[in-house]
Amino acid sequence: MAGNLSLPEPYFDYEAHLAACAQGDQQALRALYDQESARVMGVAQRIVRHKALAEDILHDVFIRIWTRAASFDPTRGSARGWIFSITRHLALNVVRDNARQIQLDEHSEMASHALASVDASNSDTFEYLARSGRIYTCLERLEPARRNCILHAYVDGYSHAEISKKVGAPLGTVKAWIKRSLVVLRECMG
Repeated sequence: MAGNLSLPEPYFDYEAHLAACAQGDQQALRALYDQESARVMGVAQRIVRHKALAEDILHDVFIRIWTRAASFDPTRGSARGWIFSITRHLALNVVRDNARQIQLDEHSEMASHALASVDASNSDTFEYLARSGRIYTCLERLEPARRNCILHAYVDGYSHAEISKKVGAPLGTVKAWIKRSLVVLRECMG
């Protein structure tokens, strides 16, 4: 009998694994990753429609699971649902941030052309941008390494992993620099 029978997936106790993560059990996080990373990646990629961004979201989802596992409340929903809620939230934030960034500054096209004509690998990218407009004033407040990360992400369109390689800093550091720098820029632009 040759049929397309699919075997039921073996039981996986998501709640127990989240509880173990909340207690600092790295093996529990690894098991959650092994169990759900492909599906999390798929959901993220369907929302953001870009593999590198989806990979960044996958990373961020499991960081969020690790750091916030203790906040999971089984009375509000399933553990698996909580994981995918985090995934959708982070992916939609990326989509919103990218849409906002496209509309943010009419000078972005000019800046992009300026950057394209410059070999920025050994210098401060910011120096090659026109210094007009409010965004540039706000960008000046950032340290050059952090400013370059922001420009590579939002002007050049590089993924966090590509920026990490380009600037020679660990991926987590690049992500933290970008996140903190965006807060500073929002406050300055506000």
